Amino acid sequence: MRAIAYTHAGLPIDDPQALIDIDLDLPQPGPRDLRVAVRAVAVNPVDTKVRRNAATEGPRVLGWDAVGVVDAVGSEVTLFQPGDAVYYAGVIDRSGSNAEYQLVDERSAGRKPASLDDAAAAALPLTAITAWELLFDRLHIAEGGGEGQTLLVIGAAGGVGSILVQLARTLTKLTVIGTASRPDTQDWVYAMGAHHVIDHSLPLTEGLARLGIPQVEHVASLTHTDQHYAQIVEVLAPQGQLGLIDDPGQLDVMALKRKALSLHWELMFTRPLFKTADMQRQHDLLNRVAELIDAGVLQTTLGEHFGRINAANLRRAHALVESNRAKGKIVLEGW
Repeated sequence: MRAIAYTHAGLPIDDPQALIDIDLDLPQPGPRDLRVAVRAVAVNPVDTKVRRNAATEGPRVLGWDAVGVVDAVGSEVTLFQPGDAVYYAGVIDRSGSNAEYQLVDERSAGRKPASLDDAAAAALPLTAITAWELLFDRLHIAEGGGEGQTLLVIGAAGGVGSILVQLARTLTKLTVIGTASRPDTQDWVYAMGAHHVIDHSLPLTEGLARLGIPQVEHVASLTHTDQHYAQIVEVLAPQGQLGLIDDPGQLDVMALKRKALSLHWELMFTRPLFKTADMQRQHDLLNRVAELIDAGVLQTTLGEHFGRINAANLRRAHALVESNRAKGKIVLEGW
């Protein structure tokens, strides 16, 4: 089967060897595995981080978003059968979706939204899981809850922010404020459903003051947390919550003590990595997201379509993600 891999970590993305086209043997499913014929993939920041930082002894296939059709199933699979259209993000310690066929545990996959084409659906799995878990499982906002409270989403124009804003706006009563620094990304965040948008290149306190909102109860910091950290502590109300997904060099947790602020990490790979007892919740929430998409409650977060799945196009996609100028998700489709 065809695949795209890296063989040497740390190469700049403009190096033709940073990602290369290769051929691999067809993988064989384990007991709970689906073998999926991949039709479309999306690119996430984690793809670029692994390529830059994770040493590998042989070709490593990246990719943690995919849409495809189940080609074969393991002996203990009960949730799907061959021919089913699925979408999923998989797990970081297995071979990725930048290949014609991929193995994924059935508990990490959901039914593809019927109303979306493959490219539009591929934009959703990793970010939908991340946003859902952050909002409902980590920050413990109840569906239909949050009335009278405010959620500040830092980096709201990115992949996770784009779906988090939608979930918070449609499934809770929170006031949703997104941050974005350019006119086009600010327009995007409004289109995703934010009540307000402020510029994170300026002090957050100034942006909130202009809205007449001096403090917020919840912050979802999706990027550059270390740069915004002091301001986040300042704008959070006493007993507020900070949820984050990125990789700050270090955080002074003592800064949270005076206000009794709580810190919540979200990593969507945790459940499949550790095969937690509630691992199948990711299957369930992906099915729920598909239902909401098909009902017109949520929309795809596809930002740009970069053409067919090959090394050259994936290098272009990685470059845009690394520039921190992408809005929504970058998707590739077909072989």
